[in-house]
Amino acid sequence: MAQVLVLATLATKAEEVDFLCEQMQGLGLSVRVVDVSLDASRGVLDGDAKRQAMVAAADKALQTAAQAAQGETELVVGLGGGTGGEIILNVLRGLPITFPKILVTTLPFDPRVAVADNAIIFVPTLVDIAGLNAILREVLENTALMASGLCRKQRKGKPLTAAPSVGITGLGATESAVKPLVDALAAEGRESTVFHSNGYGGAAFARFASNNAFSEIVDLTPHEITRQHVAGAHVEMPDRFSAGGDLRRVVLPGAMNFMGLGPIDQISEAYRARPHYAHSGLFTHVKLTEDEMALVAGKLATHLNALAGPVSAIVPLGGFSHHDRPGGVIEDRALREVCLETLKRDLRPDIPVTPLEAHIFDGAVTREILAHLAAPQT
Repeated sequence: MAQVLVLATLATKAEEVDFLCEQMQGLGLSVRVVDVSLDASRGVLDGDAKRQAMVAAADKALQTAAQAAQGETELVVGLGGGTGGEIILNVLRGLPITFPKILVTTLPFDPRVAVADNAIIFVPTLVDIAGLNAILREVLENTALMASGLCRKQRKGKPLTAAPSVGITGLGATESAVKPLVDALAAEGRESTVFHSNGYGGAAFARFASNNAFSEIVDLTPHEITRQHVAGAHVEMPDRFSAGGDLRRVVLPGAMNFMGLGPIDQISEAYRARPHYAHSGLFTHVKLTEDEMALVAGKLATHLNALAGPVSAIVPLGGFSHHDRPGGVIEDRALREVCLETLKRDLRPDIPVTPLEAHIFDGAVTREILAHLAAPQT
């Protein structure tokens, strides 16, 4: 019988937990409940005392959950509101990256930050978890059905065991460079894993790199360095450009020519005065200045200089993204030249910089990347 571990604050959510457990048991699942409630005997906690108690509760529950994930438990399900949801979230984030986990929550936080480097399925409750009602019952029934489906895979808590692949970074603005590279590697019998460099995907990229998931790295789209040092939403990812530092790494300045901001009606007048375009209804791309390009290219060089493995850079002088080409909204040859000259000046002498008179989408760039990957290591 498949086993599910349920994390919840029983002090305030006992009725709802009982209902969820009954639903899962009715589907043939074995359920074990772990209470993550704070100690009520200490009275009302607030400030540092509450935060410390939350950390202690999460640490204790993580020990139990981690042991369960290595044994017969096939799924961990959490149910919590604000405080309980945060405690449970920290437990789930401590489990193996792809181990199945569900958080049923009122969603009082930005989910992008929560799942940037760990696969967690969120089930928004839509209503507060404050007594059963028709809406919450249906949400919990749906959760039980999801749990049953996940347990059918019979993973027995085994961690990801995929063979190392080529780690690649991409965006919609560089997709036409990513796909030919993925196809070319597949033609050689090599698998690729592509990560979205949107300020959040880089956290997962770094975590997988640190877990030996890659054989080589093609950081085709280091756009997140503009979010870190100029503007744009992002999660903290201090090892974005250092994880997997002993691997062969080929770096291109894909999408380094713009900052990724929010809806066009929410960006400042100063940014709207620059060349820009609405990438979608939710995102606006604004061209960098030459000073900003020099800044981010210099920061990238500093990261690459610290790597132990073989590193090389390719600078496609025909354009760095889909709107950085003749006729494009943010096309700018001078900006690309600033990037090239900064990298040539700031990178270690043993890190080669290859300029190409081609757009990043051109086949010549794909072929150059493959040549760099195949070059003998010195």
